[in-house]
Amino acid sequence: MLTEYIINLTNFTGRNVPIAEIAKATGKDPQYLRLGLQRGIFNFGYAFKKENSSEYNYFCPDKKVWEELGYFKTIQAQ
Repeated sequence: MLTEYIINLTNFTGRNVPIAEIAKATGKDPQYLRLGLQRGIFNFGYAFKKENSSEYNYFCPDKKVWEELGYFKTIQAQ
């Protein structure tokens, strides 16, 4: 017997998922997520330290967030 599977993948756009959105979806504090990214503990995004500053920028691509956390939200083009 042959079993056929159909897999529908989402249309990833590479959008940067905001930390606040991820925090709301996971029920975690945004600062907890930011520190985890800064320390390399979490793999759903990247933390970039600004030059000559103590501040960071964050990039969490939608596909990576989905792969690591199972969260995806479609954003309609405006």
